Amino acid sequence: MRNILEYLEESAGKFPDKIAFADETAFCTYSELRDGSRRIGAFLAERVVPESPIPVFMEKSVNAVYAFMGAVYAGCFYTLLEPKLPPERLKQVLTLLDAKVIITDSAYEKRLKLLEFQGEVIQIGEALQGSRSSDREKQGRLLDGIRKRHLDTHPLYAIFTSGSTGIPKGVLVSHRSVIDFIGDFTEMFGICSEDVIGNQAPFDFDVSVKDIYSALKTGATVRIIPKKLFSFPSKLLDYLEEKNITTLIWAVSALCMISTLNGFDYKIPKQIKRVIFSGEVMPVKHLNIWRRHIPDALYVNVYGPTEITCNCTYYIVNREFGPGESIPIGRPFPNEKVFLLDEENREICEPEVKGELCVSGTALSLGYYRNPEQTAGVFVQNPLNTSWIEPIYRTGDMAYYGHDGELYFASRKDFQIKHMGHRIELGEIEAVMEGMKEIIRACCIYDEDSNKIVAFYKGGIDKKQAVRRMGQVLPGFMIPNKFCRVEEFPLTKNGKIDRRRLTEECLEDCK
Repeated sequence: MRNILEYLEESAGKFPDKIAFADETAFCTYSELRDGSRRIGAFLAERVVPESPIPVFMEKSVNAVYAFMGAVYAGCFYTLLEPKLPPERLKQVLTLLDAKVIITDSAYEKRLKLLEFQGEVIQIGEALQGSRSSDREKQGRLLDGIRKRHLDTHPLYAIFTSGSTGIPKGVLVSHRSVIDFIGDFTEMFGICSEDVIGNQAPFDFDVSVKDIYSALKTGATVRIIPKKLFSFPSKLLDYLEEKNITTLIWAVSALCMISTLNGFDYKIPKQIKRVIFSGEVMPVKHLNIWRRHIPDALYVNVYGPTEITCNCTYYIVNREFGPGESIPIGRPFPNEKVFLLDEENREICEPEVKGELCVSGTALSLGYYRNPEQTAGVFVQNPLNTSWIEPIYRTGDMAYYGHDGELYFASRKDFQIKHMGHRIELGEIEAVMEGMKEIIRACCIYDEDSNKIVAFYKGGIDKKQAVRRMGQVLPGFMIPNKFCRVEEFPLTKNGKIDRRRLTEECLEDCK
């Protein structure tokens, strides 16, 4: 297999009338998705050359999936631009892409004007009607010619992440990387045509890649869950049951929302077969709540940054974890090499010794779009291999092997601080805090101006109690200097705790 469109075409052949994707107001069958995407592909192919970027300016929806697949039929790669993002950020992305066209919907016309886009604006409805040519055979020859010239190393999508320079970085991922990953992902966790995947992740976040391509590969159905439901656990649980959702591939914070607000006291969606979580460290107490209420589901902790195509390690939860225990990130997916390097670029194999987690294999992305400097900084030659070219991605994440042989996440490399002469992983402090039954969630930052560790937490415990309890397991230099109770943690659009907003908005309230 060389092109992910083979997933769509095979599923359309097997399940032509089955719902492929559905949002709040629309749905499409597999045959409709194939045929509509081909029309969009021919429409685009008359305007751009293959391997061009196709920005899609709309919220996640059935129409967005049409646009994605249409871009791929044209031999191009797509990137979703979330209309609610600040216009200045979107302008930065468009400047970097230098795209000739943009696909949108009439509902976003006013917002699009703010971006001052100079290329051709394509309305999704018009593109779905087909290309300029009314000759179906000519359209078919055009798309067939594009397919014949396709390589599996050609780009499929770009996802933009924050950049240390203040300019977003576009992670470019190839067909081959997605094909290699999704084949193993669906087989290992038993996703099949009978499943209904409940999409939580934004389409500009790579968790959604697993939703979209797991469905296309297997013929499963994707239900795009309305975002507003994630503020109302009872309505969300009603939705999961009503739509017969069997598979949740969600960010940790989305799962914690249900368990934090005691959603299972209202309803237990017993049809859920698998819960696959990522994005942050899963608090043990929340995992245990889910497993207690839905004990027969498969629970999997998956880990990996956008740069290595979704995930590079997995851990199937097979036991109860107690307070203060860490959940492993597990072991590598097939055909991926994951290893740890110390500061001298020596491999770490012994237990409990932390090192930077590095990855090699076909899962590696193509780097950062039009950003050779930052690409070269983290996509480097494997220092352990001096015999042939073997690129690796240095994740910037610190991890270690447990005595059980499993990998464990420690913290971000940039969350490693030096305080009172000691190197400290902030993630270790967070784990101890979350091991206290009174604390629901915790997040630590290092305030360089005051040279203090600051602990933010949600829960019912005061500073004296926290300090006394933490002093039982941590040395004095690791106990936070400031504590700040919050009603809710601010989250990024991808569902992670927004550490920047915590620092800017809540730091002064800490004592």
